[in-house]
Amino acid sequence: MERIGKYEIRRLLGAGATSAVHLAYDPFSRHEVAIKRIHPEILRDPARGRLYRHLLTNEAALAGRLVHPHIVRIHDAHIGEDDAWIVLEYVAGGTLADFCSADRLLPFDRLIEIVFKCTRALDYAFRQGITHRDIKPANILLSNRDEQDIKLSDFGAAFDAASEATQITAVGSPAYMSPQQVRELPLDHQTDIYSLGVVMYQLLTGRLPHESDNQYSLLYRIAHDEPPALSAIRRDIPETLEAIVRRAMEKDLERRYRDWAEFSHDLARAFRNRELQSDRASIPDAEKFQSLRRLSFFREFSDVELWEVIGFSRWSRVQPGTVVMREGERGDHFCFVATGEARVKKHGRLLNLLSEGECFGEMALFAASGAVRSASVEAATTLKLIRIDANTLLQASDTVRMHFYKGFLEVLSSRLSVANARIAHV
Repeated sequence: MERIGKYEIRRLLGAGATSAVHLAYDPFSRHEVAIKRIHPEILRDPARGRLYRHLLTNEAALAGRLVHPHIVRIHDAHIGEDDAWIVLEYVAGGTLADFCSADRLLPFDRLIEIVFKCTRALDYAFRQGITHRDIKPANILLSNRDEQDIKLSDFGAAFDAASEATQITAVGSPAYMSPQQVRELPLDHQTDIYSLGVVMYQLLTGRLPHESDNQYSLLYRIAHDEPPALSAIRRDIPETLEAIVRRAMEKDLERRYRDWAEFSHDLARAFRNRELQSDRASIPDAEKFQSLRRLSFFREFSDVELWEVIGFSRWSRVQPGTVVMREGERGDHFCFVATGEARVKKHGRLLNLLSEGECFGEMALFAASGAVRSASVEAATTLKLIRIDANTLLQASDTVRMHFYKGFLEVLSSRLSVANARIAHV
């Protein structure tokens, strides 16, 4: 059996001009992994060998710093004179490069959610001092062909603000480079914002904003020419999306998105535009993320922790009059009101109104075999409801559980203060 180090090679996943990617099996962790291996002839070339060893070293050095649900994990690496490879998390769904032709374009809602997740992952990287510098469809992996979960890959060309190393020039894929990158100017996160705008342009139209038969002409057009309007290529593209792409691809840094938060905000707002929603019964992950970020209970959760919550919670839209929790029944879950209002009733008598951000049923978390509900809760308006099973939370990461426990203590403290105030007025 062929091996790379301790890893058993299963099959070739793909090969390019400088490297090949293999599906392999790690006999110790008993998981499949992907191994990117530099071609031997590249390593034998003094100049190119030095460059690609450096890029692989650069990528491997970020292993412990970029831990995010939408960034590919790095497990291992070997970088020698005659052989160089890096072991990565295996992501099975292919890449966005499969959806860049006019006959295979993604639905608008799926595209927006994918790009939104890219903005959150790149914002996380930026906060670690990392600028990717090679954002393109082939470096955005899909966890599943039919879902919106993505993983950013290939940080070999990344610039690390914490490193004293000189910024490498002439790296990246020319068609996706920003005007600043073309001119070899110092770069920050705004170059990645531009490149992600190019990816959006291509995913929406099936073509690149600037095309040319030779690289010199292509780089000149990126630096000086305005791309064709999206609506001139595809008439059904909503203006909201065209405006997002246009701002992301502004040549002038003052007019381009200043940061990832602005970019994410506009994408989330696009979700609320009805013309983009093909199925309002489902709740996209991007909408879930924005909802959690807005609620005070989750104010101390990091982005990574919010994605964890999204992963184990269940979301639904509930119509007015629906009883979501019934007095006297046992229950093993608790809920948050993401939007809307709910009535709390005991023996048919109104006790309280719950509004956005408030929780109920949390005593299920502290009862050994599920709590007996002391009151009923019914939707007063259309609700967006977040449900979390107590047992699921117990299996969450330590930091997420601690955030929940702290939040519940604040809720209980607030409720006791209100109860004491009411008693004092009796």
